[in-house]
Formats: sequence, structure tokens, C-alpha cells
Amino acid sequence: MMRLLALAVTVTVTSPLLTADAEYQPARSAYAAPAPCLPGGTYGDPLPAASVSAVRVPGRFNFLEGPVWIAEDGRLLVSDMQPAAGPEGVQPSLIRALTPPDRFDVFVAGSGSNGLALSTDGRHVLAATHDQRSLSSYDLAGGARDVVVQTFQGLRFNSPNDLTVRGDGTVYFTDPSFQRGDRADEMAGRTGIFRVSGDEVFLVDDTVAQPNGIVLSPDGNTLYVGGNSAGRIYRYPVFTDGTTGPRTEFAALSGPDGATIDCAGNLYWASYVDGKVHVFAPDGRALGTISAGRNTTNAAFGGADGRTLFITSGTWGDFGVYQIELNVPGWPY
Repeated sequence: MMRLLALAVTVTVTSPLLTADAEYQPARSAYAAPAPCLPGGTYGDPLPAASVSAVRVPGRFNFLEGPVWIAEDGRLLVSDMQPAAGPEGVQPSLIRALTPPDRFDVFVAGSGSNGLALSTDGRHVLAATHDQRSLSSYDLAGGARDVVVQTFQGLRFNSPNDLTVRGDGTVYFTDPSFQRGDRADEMAGRTGIFRVSGDEVFLVDDTVAQPNGIVLSPDGNTLYVGGNSAGRIYRYPVFTDGTTGPRTEFAALSGPDGATIDCAGNLYWASYVDGKVHVFAPDGRALGTISAGRNTTNAAFGGADGRTLFITSGTWGDFGVYQIELNVPGWPY
């Protein structure tokens, strides 16, 4: 594994407020944040049965990804990617907001986003944005965009895909080439996993072919990454300063896409190949599956008590959000 500690050239800009089809109106008084997780606490079986099915929420969209629950607002944000367009063949995308049970609004039009995560201050949603090949931040109060980082050692990323945030604000993200389109490959054919601390960018690993989903354990001491090409889930030890140790194999999974984790440290990993979310115990044991249509891309916990698992799944042009109530609350990213 190659791990560098060189500082990249960082670009930070602020864009004007992006337009939306409908006004985003937080409903803070109606929802409370989920009860905090207790790492090491006692929890039962996460699934009601070894094989269960999620229920689709009404609504038909193009290609959904990156769900994240905003507890204060009582809403789920998702990225909705569109067909590739323009001379560089890049996929536009927007961020939609689902207010349960089935109201969808547009939060940010032209977001260019894939994976989403809540910032540690709770005021921004961080996004892996392939339109600018960057890590971006959107103000939850109105949608204004900042570019957090855009290069590593002066080179543009491929197409940032998914991300996870540690309690101290450190961000880890994957950079496959899925949405690079026809733009120049500045990473010399390599795809990588990166760490962002403040405005510094560090390479975690550039030997995983097409890394995809990424998630931290509740205590922040383990980083899990899906190797899409290899059909493997890997784990890295995370040290106090945010650096990582050598990876080991955690589990085998065909087509690993996005992932989330619950308060007990059980992993929920979406498989694009079989349309299921596969649940693993912290020791790697397979605990069961959750079916959700076809081509499952990602999952996130939310709801008033943090026990609703939201899943993005579907076929091109007919994607939807699925949901199911589980036994263990999710880690509140």
C-alpha cells in the first residue's frame, strides 16, 4: 500500500445560491435528533429476520445515490444523477429532499453530487462532487456551495464518489473513475482513497481498483472501504491523528456500492449486482440481507428514532427510495 503525506493544492470558492424547484423549509420543531449511540453498548439482533424486504416510497427518479438523514429537518437528502451530457460526457445531478412519508422537493439544482454526508457542525452537507472532481460543502440553510478540496499534489481527482466523516471533522472519500467522463485522467490510471484534514489532502491508498462505498466504525477507529472491481470490503485501522494502517480484507461481496453502519458497529453494504443490502457483524460474519428492488446503490439510517434504514435502488429512469424499520439505531452521521 502506498501512503503519502504531501499537501495538495487546495482550491476554495464560494458560489451563488443554486436554484431549486421548491423551497427547502426545515421542520425543526417536528423532529428530534436520534438518541446518541453508545459505542460498546449492548444491542440485540439488527434484523427482524435473516432475509427481509424494504418498502418503496412513492416517487420515480433517474438514478439515486448518497442518502443522508438530516435529523433537525426530518428529511432525507439524496443525489439524483442524470444522463451524461456536454462535450466532456459528465453526468449532471441534483440533490432532492424527501420529507416522510412521500414528499420530494429539490434542495440543490445542479449539485453535481454523488455521495453525501452531514458535517460535524450539523449546518452543512458534504458531497463527493464529480462535476468539478472535488469535495464540496452545501449550506443547509440555503444551498450555497463551497469547494473544500479539488486537487491532490496539483492533480485533479478522477470523480469523487462517496465519503464519511469522523467526529473531529476529518473526511475520508473514495475516488473511482465512474463519472470522470471524457475528461483527462490526471491520476495516471490509479483510483484512490483520500483523507482531508482541514485544508490538507492525504492519500490513504491508491492500490484499490475502483473504490466505492466508505464508512467509519462508531468509535472512529476503523475505516471500511468497498473495492468494487475486486468484490471485496476492506478495513483499515485509524489512528488518533487520522492516519491509517495497512488494509486487511473484511468480507467478500459482489458489486459493493455504498454503505452505512449502526450503533453496534454492524455494517450495511449495498450490492449493485443483486439489489440487496448485506448486513455484517463487526467481526465480518454475514447476518442477513435486505432486498430493495434492483441495482441497490446506497443506504442510510434516519427517522425520528434512528431505526429507519433508507435505501436507494432501482433501474435507470425508475429509481426510488426504499425503507424498513430495524432493531438497532444507526450511527448519526
